Amino acid sequence: RRVMVIDSDLEGSTGLKVIHQKYPDVFVQSGIMERGNFSAAAGFGMAPDRQGVFSTFSAFQEMVLSEVTMARLNRSNVLCHFSHSGCDDMADNTCHFGINNMFADNGVDEYQGIPSQKTSLYFPADSLQLEKVVESVFWDQGMRFVYTTRSKVPLIQKEDGSHFFGEGYSFVPGKDDLIREGKVGYIVSFGDALYRALDAVERLRKDGFDFGLINKCTLNEVDEEMIQKIGSSSVVLVVEPFNKRSGLGLRFGTWLLERGLTPKYGYIGVAKEGSGGLWEHAYHQGYDSSSIQAKAKALCMQLLLSKAAK
Repeated sequence: RRVMVIDSDLEGSTGLKVIHQKYPDVFVQSGIMERGNFSAAAGFGMAPDRQGVFSTFSAFQEMVLSEVTMARLNRSNVLCHFSHSGCDDMADNTCHFGINNMFADNGVDEYQGIPSQKTSLYFPADSLQLEKVVESVFWDQGMRFVYTTRSKVPLIQKEDGSHFFGEGYSFVPGKDDLIREGKVGYIVSFGDALYRALDAVERLRKDGFDFGLINKCTLNEVDEEMIQKIGSSSVVLVVEPFNKRSGLGLRFGTWLLERGLTPKYGYIGVAKEGSGGLWEHAYHQGYDSSSIQAKAKALCMQLLLSKAAK
């Protein structure tokens, strides 16, 4: 066999149940022991023509990080699906928040140029893009981490109302998606934060703030063409469902500065302990549409004040 799928007693929650039903010969029903299960998948994937598939909740990703390092050293091919990413609709509150996902990108820079040791992090915006991502990266070498939400999210639409990630769309690893053009600046987002950011962009435009929107599905790679476009604008705001202290916002600001790009910059992410609830988490953390709009307008005001002071 070329594929082995290892479950951590969560197949009904992570989506592996469908694989179990359709392809029982490649499915291993294991228990709640993420470190051992990941290691088994990585061991199977040490052969160049094999893929180990592993899945659990994003909150438990931190349990397997040392095993991820060893798998990378051994040039293992592992496709990891971490569901319940972010905090949206998280019934078990803070203990199940999947907000430190960027910890998975812990290899040295040299590995990013070696296919068998490369690490790639993907957080699709909706179910249509998820299908395209998996189709595109399934047989790639190295470590691939695909993140999904617990909540159901709407399908992202183009301005004409058609599905952005529908017919005619092809996912290219490392390339960002231009969801909306902008003149004042750009909001960069992903996962369940993207549809909220899209709503914010549409409302900001009605208020006279012409922001664009970028979907950064590949979280740990720089799209050089797109970052020039983004960084050449006046205002850039990263909106994410990850921890502000370890998420994309920290990296993106560095990437801009490294390229001599200096827009007025800000980022929104998870910064508070959960306070119960389901859909309320996004509002509590401040990455709902209204909060995004307020932050974008505040950055524009800061830009005007800094210009006036010169």
